[in-house]
Amino acid sequence: MSDDKPPSSSPTRKRWVDRISHFFSGEPQDLEELLEILREARSNRLLDTDALTMIEGVLQVNQMQVRDIMIPRVQMVVVPNDAELDTIMPLITEFNHSRYPVIDGDRSKVVGVLLAKDLLAHICKNTKLLVKDIMRSAYVVPESKRLNVLLKELRTNGNHMAIVVDEYGQTAGLVSIEDVLEQIVGEIEDEHDEQDDEGYIFRRSDREFMIKALTPMDEFDDYFSTQLATDEYDTIGGFIVSQLEHMPKKGESLVVDNMRFEVIRADTRRVHLVKLKLIE
Repeated sequence: MSDDKPPSSSPTRKRWVDRISHFFSGEPQDLEELLEILREARSNRLLDTDALTMIEGVLQVNQMQVRDIMIPRVQMVVVPNDAELDTIMPLITEFNHSRYPVIDGDRSKVVGVLLAKDLLAHICKNTKLLVKDIMRSAYVVPESKRLNVLLKELRTNGNHMAIVVDEYGQTAGLVSIEDVLEQIVGEIEDEHDEQDDEGYIFRRSDREFMIKALTPMDEFDDYFSTQLATDEYDTIGGFIVSQLEHMPKKGESLVVDNMRFEVIRADTRRVHLVKLKLIE
């Protein structure tokens, strides 16, 4: 038997290696060509889907700005700086966030951040402190800051949330480190996300529902007695994208008949979670 080993690379693999070698040969190339090479590598099973998704996410983050993913100020859950701690407990219980922007008068003036753990530490002592007595300083960034720079700053400074300001210094919204990471790895679910593996639609009240974007249209129609399904899309997420004619950002909404849809979670590739409110 010959000691010669069979070639380790197929012709397809060799062609791909030649292309990736050419990319790093020092010749000027653009981002689209790099993505094309990586997608070809995925097609040839040299790169798995998850790895490709993360690489695409990293490259997109380098091109995006904070304004592209921030939660608009009208969507922020805020607390007033002059509120007594015990008066805001119902809000904390309802939303289960770990951090809340603290405002002075209106949403355009964020003066600090309230950490839920700080509130709980004082509420048990039955003190009459105000929110401003225990709030922390807000980390402020401009709308134009690039996401890759923001991510590095958040990690370096140990912050989990930043308040976004416009060119006039007024609050434009907020962004969390989770929002940035979701652009890279996709949706990150936590213990407070109102969803599980058992179903697609979750009733919050008589007129409000949380709906997974992957909900099949026929299941949506059966649940709400509607006739929205067509051959153009298979899921409620696809329906929303079709209606808006673009990939929506978190906080975007639309009204169809007596239903108001609001995008709760989304990244640059797809919608993840939607809130539906029945209106009169």
